[in-house]
Amino acid sequence: MTMRDVAILARVSPKTVSNVVNDHPNVHPDTRARVQQAIAELGYRPNHSARGLRSGRTGVIGLAVPELRQAYFAELADAVIAAAAKRGLSVIVGQLGGDREHEIELLTHGLPQTDGLLFSPERLGTEDRDLLAYVDFPMVMLGEWIFGGPTDHVTMHNVSAARAAVEHLISQGRRRIAVIGAHPDDETRVMGPSNLRIQGYREALAAAGIEHDPRLERVVAPWHPEDGADAARLLIESGLEFDAIFTLTDALGLGALRALGEAGRVVPDDVAVIGFDNITISHLTMPSLSSIDPGRAEIAETAVGMLVERIEWGAGSSRPARLHKAAFDVIVRESSGGTASGAAEASSRKPGATAQALNG
Repeated sequence: MTMRDVAILARVSPKTVSNVVNDHPNVHPDTRARVQQAIAELGYRPNHSARGLRSGRTGVIGLAVPELRQAYFAELADAVIAAAAKRGLSVIVGQLGGDREHEIELLTHGLPQTDGLLFSPERLGTEDRDLLAYVDFPMVMLGEWIFGGPTDHVTMHNVSAARAAVEHLISQGRRRIAVIGAHPDDETRVMGPSNLRIQGYREALAAAGIEHDPRLERVVAPWHPEDGADAARLLIESGLEFDAIFTLTDALGLGALRALGEAGRVVPDDVAVIGFDNITISHLTMPSLSSIDPGRAEIAETAVGMLVERIEWGAGSSRPARLHKAAFDVIVRESSGGTASGAAEASSRKPGATAQALNG
């Protein structure tokens, strides 16, 4: 399959196909969509080796995430690969494994044989912001650990999304709401998904006039299903009264559902549960798991688009850093009184705008 075949199917010139593959900005949106559809239908794969010889580029971008065992990151990788494929790019995925030295090494050197990097660290924090000034390759930050740096950043509405999750539980008449997922080292860290989501949890309780009980905040690390089950079992064994659980990830929520079932607690009659991430398996559990959809597809599409722009501009570009927070939805399923298929009860469709500067 050649570029000429794509051009014939899309009814454009080979030059236009090349412009779409290389993500040049001066292509009409309708034309771009037609070419991308033809590429998908024909299964066309650009010759990155030839292009690399001419431009010094490989046609490959990197994605570095903490671990693919966490379903959120596996599904994010899938979305990034799809977004890159639409632009004729391939993706190399690397696992950081929660290793700070590995993260610093990657930040210093990037991934070999790639044109740019989508970087989602777990052990770096705001105190490491200065390291970003020395990055000499195109990069877009993902996640919640470093804000205000000199690089583009795509993330989610952690605080307001968590607040919306707890507000949903409160709207169901729940008053003793536990949260599973606090991290043991987050007391000294301002940022990070755990702290930000705990902040949203506390804000929702305060707004509803519900007294905060720190005993209902359960520390869990790492965020795997078995850890969620263990935390829920300890919560049950503690004898504390609770009628709802907010888990900071769906993986923890899956474990919590298991532990509640083992203990004879009926969900949602006895205990309502809502998670965070809206991973695919959430609608297949019994009962299906309510969740926050954090806008994973939007995160992937926006991040890849930003990275391609940075690659085109060059690593030394003086253009200001941008921050984009993807819109979220509250997906209500059986675990908190909804249906198996789930429905969006609340949404943040309006906040997902790109700021031109990180402090803007």
